[in-house]
Amino acid sequence: MGTITRNFANNLTTSGLLKPTAFNNDSFDNVTAVPSGSVETGDMQFISSATASSSASIEFTSGIDSTYKEYVFYFLNIHAGTNTVNFTFQASTDSGSNYNTTVTSTAFQAYHREDGGDNIFQYNTSVDKAQATDFIRLQAGSQLGTGNDENSCGYLHLYNPSSTTFVKHWTAVSNLNDLSSPGYSVNSFLSGYFNTTSAIDAIKFQMDSGNIDAGQILMYGIN
Repeated sequence: MGTITRNFANNLTTSGLLKPTAFNNDSFDNVTAVPSGSVETGDMQFISSATASSSASIEFTSGIDSTYKEYVFYFLNIHAGTNTVNFTFQASTDSGSNYNTTVTSTAFQAYHREDGGDNIFQYNTSVDKAQATDFIRLQAGSQLGTGNDENSCGYLHLYNPSSTTFVKHWTAVSNLNDLSSPGYSVNSFLSGYFNTTSAIDAIKFQMDSGNIDAGQILMYGIN
């Protein structure tokens, strides 16, 4: 065994890890630079977050640009301040001055009641959009209440929003415990496209009535 190999082996533990004694000031005498970390294609990068506290809405008016080809919004424990409401979103092409981008979408859901007495898997025609400009529901069918167990979690993907050539596709998945008694676990699957070739540069989330009592939304970018 050569000297270099022997010295290296002597600095390994039996589990193959380097011992603390393998490093000292002399170890780094000839190190002149350390490569900076690079972001690989597909890496998810945290951009910003917002926390609701009896908030009329949550807006992201910065950070949505050509830096990333895909943006993901995770909404966590979204709780309504008013009974029988829906959690919704819309996009803007003018930095948040207006949220009325034309959208066509589709929605279906699966649900199961707490007592096992009811379950279904179905398309929901009351939630889909056909060239509409109003806010888009993020749950299909069921609604939120004010009970502490009546909240929603999920995520929204927005694809290539800075494109000025193509429409802007999006997909969303959410789960909620609705306000029925016994309650339902409702899993919603929604998708669509904003029918515009203008760049989308802002997103707004709100209830269709009343405030967002509590909850957090985190925005990430994906290369």
